[in-house]
Amino acid sequence: MIEIEILGYVISLEPTLFLGPGMFLALVVVLLSGYPVAFCLGGVAVIFSTLGIALGEIEPIFLTALPQRILGIMANFTLLAIPTFIFMGAMLETSGIAERLLESMGKVLGRLRGGLALAVVLVGSLLAATTGVVAATVTTMGLISLPAMLRAGYDRSLATGVIAASGTLGQIIPPSIVLVVLGDQLGISVGDLFLGSLIPGILMAGAFATYVLVISVLKPELAPPVNPIDLAPLQLIKLLQVIIPPLGLILIVLGSIFFGIATPTEAGTLGAVGAMVLAARNGGFSRKTLSKVCDDTIRTTSMVMAILLGSTAFSLVFRGVGGDELIANILLNLPGGKIGFMAFSMLIIFLLGFFIDFFEIAFIVVPLLLPAARELLGPEALLWLGVVIGANLQTSFLTPPFGFALFYLRGVAPKSITTKEIYKGAIPFVALQICVLCLIIIAPSLVNWLPNMSWS
Repeated sequence: MIEIEILGYVISLEPTLFLGPGMFLALVVVLLSGYPVAFCLGGVAVIFSTLGIALGEIEPIFLTALPQRILGIMANFTLLAIPTFIFMGAMLETSGIAERLLESMGKVLGRLRGGLALAVVLVGSLLAATTGVVAATVTTMGLISLPAMLRAGYDRSLATGVIAASGTLGQIIPPSIVLVVLGDQLGISVGDLFLGSLIPGILMAGAFATYVLVISVLKPELAPPVNPIDLAPLQLIKLLQVIIPPLGLILIVLGSIFFGIATPTEAGTLGAVGAMVLAARNGGFSRKTLSKVCDDTIRTTSMVMAILLGSTAFSLVFRGVGGDELIANILLNLPGGKIGFMAFSMLIIFLLGFFIDFFEIAFIVVPLLLPAARELLGPEALLWLGVVIGANLQTSFLTPPFGFALFYLRGVAPKSITTKEIYKGAIPFVALQICVLCLIIIAPSLVNWLPNMSWS
């Protein structure tokens, strides 16, 4: 109990009433300062653990649980899937397989009005699924496909919109490190989460492809057809040789998980080896390429694990000062019960998606929502909740004016393309994402149907 005298009146305050909210507020302030997230989390944890011990709210022995938690993270077999999937996606990008895939798809679909944009959606879906990182996918697609679309006479807003939207598909299309992290944080099977997100992911990509085809017919001037090329049988065979192997690799990785042949970690290793084989087969594998891919993998994995360690320290101290109970009480007493909880939590996640990356949200916010979600929605609904969170963040990353995907595309787009054109192009795809998100929320069977089937 802390006593404060104000104007002759003595006010007694429980440390729990301000330590928990103060800790969260301090985290928000230091995050906005631009300091690395992992050190923000760890630094706030150190400061408030010291303050909690000084005020008698935390017993020093309580903090001895931190090494055990860190050892638990190190022994978590599921998290090994993160570097393998990152390596797989980086190898497909760096070796030039993704670029050749896009060019080949563009030739095959070039006869269609809007065919090049459709190829961007299809290849973007594949590339997004393998990387699961919005920045990498949007940047790669922007560098590869945007110049080709502009040369073909595509409307700038449509071209930038379809690239940014396709880049965000990696949030819910398996296999994706986003789903791996979500599965770990929610305490559910990553394989089930892959299965549950498959139909929503296909719906999202299908909605984008349908929009491209419809808008190309209604407004032909936005998406002129590429000069048609008569493909000889030999050329067609060569194109199929470019298209089928990467697609087959994804199907093998997913199939091994869905049919119980391999765990996500083992499937990720299979995908990494398969990506190297494809790169060598296409002449894109070299010591320099392998060095770059390994460097990218180590950097991204180190960032993810550093944030996870920092968030572990933060969550332990936050629980020690009673912050988790405070958050749970607020969420459980929201008006509207389940609907109020979903509306509030989805709004918070959507707004945070403007300012911080997915990993920070997964490691900081999701654990705070989890106790209330278990009580209000039930443990059986966590799979559905994970897919909804992924789809929600996908929408957030694309929404003007703060969407991360738009900033990444702005960084690689020619100066002749204005920011207004990029925002204008993203709006129709945001509307499509919101429609699919609402459909997932209204019809949970879209998520639960495949996981409830017998696959093994």
